[in-house]
Amino acid sequence: MAVVATPGYGSRMPNQPKTPARQMRIGDEWYDFDLAAKAQGSERAAVIRAFIDWYIRRPDSELPERPDATYWRKAQTDD
Repeated sequence: MAVVATPGYGSRMPNQPKTPARQMRIGDEWYDFDLAAKAQGSERAAVIRAFIDWYIRRPDSELPERPDATYWRKAQTDD
């Protein structure tokens, strides 16, 4: 009989993330988003999670603050 790994069951490998990866298609805005998140000392994933929490009205969640565009747009043109 074959053994089938089912998400959420069984033992996890040591370096396996706690949450599964999700996929979505995003254009070149992804790179601008990365610069904008870094300008605030954050990461894209953290900003997306905060937005989702706010969007689905989780208690005590807040809409992520938008960064000042002058910083990350300048970094974008310096390359």
